[in-house]
Amino acid sequence: MRDAVFLPLTMEAAGECASGLRTKAEAANRAAAECWTALVGDCDTPSRRTLILTLHDLSEATAGTVQYRRVAEAEALIDEAVREGDGEEFAEALVGYDLAVATVLSRLRSQSA
Repeated sequence: MRDAVFLPLTMEAAGECASGLRTKAEAANRAAAECWTALVGDCDTPSRRTLILTLHDLSEATAGTVQYRRVAEAEALIDEAVREGDGEEFAEALVGYDLAVATVLSRLRSQSA
């Protein structure tokens, strides 16, 4: 059975990036999956409290880019959804975060090619 992919665009874009970025993307994807499970189960697990830290590590890779503000705003929406325990809001915010980060990673990859 394959692991769930919660950040599919980011995972695809990170696939050809430096290994450090790929590792951060994989960690963020795992953390999002664990957090989603906790939200659906209405559990207060460490994954709900640490997701934002893991996402922030990945977001830091977008610092200095035009898209960083979009990434930061999406990250804040995810944090709010997790604190409120709102699964629907979490899913919507995660889609926005995924798109914003993937856009940056794709641009960074194309600039380094």
